[in-house]
Amino acid sequence: MVSRRNQKILSLSIFLGVIAWNVAAAAVEGEARGVSVGQLGVHEIEEQLQKCPLVQALNEHKVATNPTTSSLSSQIFAVLFPGSPAVNALLATLYISGPPNFLLALCPPNIDPSSLSVMVAFAVGGLLGDTLFHLLPEIFLGEDEPDKVKFVMVEPNKNLLLGVAILVGFVTFVAMDKALRIATGGQGGHDHSHGHSHEKVEATANSSGIETSDSKDGLRSRKPAATDVPVAGEKEKEISASVKLGGYLNLIADFTHNITDGLALSSSFYASPTIGATTTVAVFFHEIPHEVGDFALLIQSGFSKRAAMGAQFVTAAGAFLGTCIGIAVQEFGGSAVTAEGHGAGLWGTSLQWGDMLLPFTAGTFLYVGTVAVIPELLETGPNKAEELKKTLTQFAAMFTGAGIMLA
Repeated sequence: MVSRRNQKILSLSIFLGVIAWNVAAAAVEGEARGVSVGQLGVHEIEEQLQKCPLVQALNEHKVATNPTTSSLSSQIFAVLFPGSPAVNALLATLYISGPPNFLLALCPPNIDPSSLSVMVAFAVGGLLGDTLFHLLPEIFLGEDEPDKVKFVMVEPNKNLLLGVAILVGFVTFVAMDKALRIATGGQGGHDHSHGHSHEKVEATANSSGIETSDSKDGLRSRKPAATDVPVAGEKEKEISASVKLGGYLNLIADFTHNITDGLALSSSFYASPTIGATTTVAVFFHEIPHEVGDFALLIQSGFSKRAAMGAQFVTAAGAFLGTCIGIAVQEFGGSAVTAEGHGAGLWGTSLQWGDMLLPFTAGTFLYVGTVAVIPELLETGPNKAEELKKTLTQFAAMFTGAGIMLA
């Protein structure tokens, strides 16, 4: 009697044999048409595999055991994104740029960005959840289809190229953040907290007018000298100019950041509607604390509330620019699905330039969700009980944001 282990080995052998037979048959059919195996594209190879009787049986089993159901979220996404990938990407850009900026009208000018730590934690969970649950699996394995099984063809250098694109996206944001810190004298990175040194500045300015000297009886005199007042005024003017420069530099960084958001939306919608919808949700919740933090920094840099709101709307144009660039790359750069042969792309793989945008996006999301934001969540105060309660709330918000990406 055949053991269960031998049955599994026999079934696997039959499965692999059938696939090999069908691939060989496809090769013979291709050669009969004057097309070699090397000239078959990924989409054509997938079509040939779907003709395999065993694969067709697996498709029927999948449909029978996993009936397609329309969830509430999928129905909402279908209403919000009814068009082609290009149209949906532009709609998503409108959704993530408009409402967060209009919410600034409700923000008081003296809002403290550090009070948004719970919203920041929620956004971190959303960004990391979208990256780990959707983007990375889509990049390396592709998107699942409800009515059929799919196979992944491992190509030399393909995973290496995808990893390089992820690294490029990560390093790009490292360079942007580093450049901003250098330009502002090391006082600011492009994060949500926008830590300031105003209190230290005021303390330095006040103490600069104090002169200590010894009198005849050995007592110290703390009377300020009149000649020191102009020096303090000049220092305050210099610091004010530095803070204002930081505000303008932050606008440039925000504009560039929004370009990458647009690239993310376009590449995700061209990957699949589901990836595009989840990426839109993640970016939307990230943009709210991000825009409020930038708004507060502009107010502290000398902008009026109306001018700060107007500047934020101008930087939102960067998202549309990034989306248009992404659409152009996808339309004219091609993808592995549209490649004529599985070795006709980058570095002898089926990858095209359009396939590089999604891993680039994943790299930027990894940076924003970890390096750019996690240090802010790690900041603690002297009150242990209050900090413990705050930490539990932040973790709950983070897991909630990640959980939404699983819905």
